[in-house]
Amino acid sequence: MNIETALKEAMATEGAQGASLVDYESGMCLGAVGGGRELDLEVAAAGNTDVVRAKMRTLSSLNLDDSVEDILITLSTQYHIIRLLPTARGNLFLYLVLDRQRANLALARHNLRRIEQALAL
Repeated sequence: MNIETALKEAMATEGAQGASLVDYESGMCLGAVGGGRELDLEVAAAGNTDVVRAKMRTLSSLNLDDSVEDILITLSTQYHIIRLLPTARGNLFLYLVLDRQRANLALARHNLRRIEQALAL
């Protein structure tokens, strides 16, 4: 599955408002679908890069021999899911924003895992 198809699959998740694939070393958004005036996926990509980097520093500081699968940020009206995809081409994450009233969080996480496994980078 290519990036465009992966993002379209993510947007097929009930309640999806935006999805992107981000390189968290550079903060660059490699692809995005959805969003809009109230959800700038480029800005979100850069901001969530800081979140991922902070979590990685924390794991290192704690000397934990473990890895992050995903990070969930819960807002009053949205869920933001960051699914890390360590690959040979760099450190990437899938980012999905969901309407909290319409989304099934467990199903959304399951869908992102499925997309991750099918994504060819």
